[in-house]
Formats: sequence, C-alpha cells, structure tokens
Amino acid sequence: MNPTTVELAGTVLFAVAVIHTFIVKKFENLGHKYPQGSIGENFFHFLGEVEAVFGMWAAVFLGFYSCVKGFTVYDDHHNLIGGAVHYLQSQNFTEPAFVFVIMCIAGTRPIILLAERIIGFFAKLMPFGPRMNFYISALIFGPILGSFITEPAAMTVTALILLDYFYSSDMSKKFKYATIGLLFVNISVGGTLTHFAAPPVLMVAGKWHWGMEFMINNFGYKAVIAIIISTLSIATMFKKELTGKLIDKQLHDNYMVPTWWMTGIHLLFMAMVVYTAHHMVFFLALFLFFLGFTTVTQEYQDKIKLKESLLVGFFLGGLVTLGTMQAWWLKEVLTKLSDLTLFFGATALTGITDNAALTYLGSLVELSDSAKYYLVAGAVTGGGLTVIANAPNPAGFGILKGSFGDEGISPLGLLKSALFPTFICILAFVFLPSLGGGAH
Repeated sequence: MNPTTVELAGTVLFAVAVIHTFIVKKFENLGHKYPQGSIGENFFHFLGEVEAVFGMWAAVFLGFYSCVKGFTVYDDHHNLIGGAVHYLQSQNFTEPAFVFVIMCIAGTRPIILLAERIIGFFAKLMPFGPRMNFYISALIFGPILGSFITEPAAMTVTALILLDYFYSSDMSKKFKYATIGLLFVNISVGGTLTHFAAPPVLMVAGKWHWGMEFMINNFGYKAVIAIIISTLSIATMFKKELTGKLIDKQLHDNYMVPTWWMTGIHLLFMAMVVYTAHHMVFFLALFLFFLGFTTVTQEYQDKIKLKESLLVGFFLGGLVTLGTMQAWWLKEVLTKLSDLTLFFGATALTGITDNAALTYLGSLVELSDSAKYYLVAGAVTGGGLTVIANAPNPAGFGILKGSFGDEGISPLGLLKSALFPTFICILAFVFLPSLGGGAH
C-alpha cells in the first residue's frame, strides 16, 4: 500500500466522520448552552445532526483537496483535467439523488395507505393479537417489499408505519431500540430477492451476471427465513407491550383518503423512478412532474418530506465523496482474506463504511465465486449495525429519531439492538445451502 497525501487525508477525515456520528449528542448538549435561536445554538445543533456529518466532513476534504491539487486544473485546450471540481465530477452521485427522490415519493399518503392495507391483509392471517399481528406483518412484509420497490422506499414506508402505530410515548425505550435494530437488519437483507433493489447487490450484479433466479436461490430465501425468525423472536420478547388492540393513528379533520386512480399514479411514478434508477437526469425530471401532481392534488397529500429526504441525500453524497478515498486500503484487505474470514470481515467493515462501497471495491478485484457470495452476504448481514452501514438507514433514522426524546438515537444502542437479528442472518447465510447450485 502506497497511499497519496490526498488518500491519507480522505481516510483520516472518514475516520473522524465515523467517530463524529457516535458523539453527535455531545454537540447537541453544547448547543443547549447558548441562547435559543442564536448562531452558537444553531451551529452546534447542525453539528449534532447525524445526517449532516458526512456531508460536513466531505466539504472539509474538498477544501483540503483544493489546497493540495487546486480547485480546477485545465490543460492547454481548456479541458478540465484535475482539481476538486474534477474529482467531484468523476464521482457517481446517482444513488444519493435516487434515495432522495424515492424517499419523497414513498413517504406520500397514497403509498403509505396502500402499504398499510397490504400489511393489514397479511396481519389478519396471523394467529396472534391484532397489535402483534400488525407489528410482525410490518417488519416481515415491509422489508421483503424492498426487493421490488427498492430498499430506500421500503425503509421509508415501514418506518413511517412504525412511527404512526408503535413509536408512541407509552412504548419502552428498550422496545424502540429493539425495533429499529430489527428494522435496519431486515431492510438490509430484505432486498436480496432481486438483483436491483439492495445497493450492495446493485453494485455487482451486472458485472458478475447475477439475475433474479440466482439471487433467490443464493440469498433471497435465506433472507426471508432470517427475517421471519428475527421478527417472531423480537415480537415474542415484547409480547406484553404488543398486546391489545391496534391503536389507530390520529388523523386531522380534513384528512382526505386518496382514490384508487391517484394511488395508481403514485405507483406509476415510483415504478418509473425505479426503472430509470441509473439515469439521474431522467428520474429527477420525473420527480419535478411528480411535485406538480402532488400540488394539484394537495388536499389528498401530506406535506412532502423534502427536508428529511434532502438530509439523507446530503449524508449519502458525503459518504460517496469520502468513501472513494478508502479504496487504497479496502481493496488490499478484501483480496487477502479467506472466504469465511471475508464474510465476517465484510460484516464488521460494513459497520464503519457503506456496504455498497464495500461490494463495489470487491468488484474491482478478481474473486472466486464463493468469495463473491461471502462478500455480498457479509455486506448485507452487517447492514443494520450502524446508521452508515446501509444507504437506506439514514432515511429510517431521520423518521424515527424524534421518538427517542431529547437524547435521540444512541449509536451504541442501535449497535446493540442490531446484534441479535444480525446473528440470525449470519447463521442463515453461512449454514443454509444454496438452491440449484451456485456460489455457496
């Protein structure tokens, strides 16, 4: 390994950003020492926003990059060949933009109500009480739905349903942590029934020729088993808190229920955005038309979650900017590990770096078929350990963090709560056989 000065700086700032995510509460506490509305309070409040952390340190990195290599460097023909602007142009920010758009669309009233109906239908088929049935159904079918509507959309929908029905003040903090840890892990593995929904799978599926049949045989069915076991276990653990009737969410007086055709148009917009997920210009144009449609039908809409979605996009954009600088050491690590060591190494590394970045770097080196399987299996298994482990996590974090009181969501609390479902996924991906041959 022979990293450049810029690469070393990128790695140091990446490590600082990771540490920052664990101490955001300290910055919030500092903000409380300043008068309300003052610059000091707003500054420290901004430093205490988890979603802003990576974007913030990415800006510091770009400042350093500009000092070392210049802001813009042109050749004799006025072509941009170097500098911070050239570096940014060489990065792919399609995923952050896609997560922003899909989160806005998935968080609308027609989509949420449709998801509630689907989850409610499956809940009626279960033998437990109404509240436990709905909880189990939401945390099984919501994440599995992620294989078809993408993980960011599934995270948004499921988190909003949990917020409305289960994250009330009378639920214990222990229950809330166990549920968010379960949600993050289930979403991470729930997108593996297809080859286009989970970010870490999307990064390698085309190059490694993984189709839907391959994904179901090698990943999907194992993920479903792990999701069911984890969800039933957590639901049983909190059986007392999940007894009784399902408490309906509070609706305001002028709440208008969307018609079937309106829901259909929302689904059409979502399907078109998913279909054009690799083409940022196209799906951003679709999003502008979608905003126009929601304005015309605003009495049937809730407020579009632009701020929350933009913060998540900012988070992921920072992760892309800093993540690229980790290639010099990550590629070296990935090529020197045995299959099982690679699996556990990928699971652990995912906790401190985005799992899609991890599999992307793995796609740049020559790996055996079994190594490819264990790399991706480890990446999705560890996707619930931290807020940065999986691209959809910041979306769920942003939606649910207000329910945890002034202290917010503790990174260590999230890590602990995700350990049990992560362990179940480890057992599923290591010991269950692949169907019809394949990688494992």
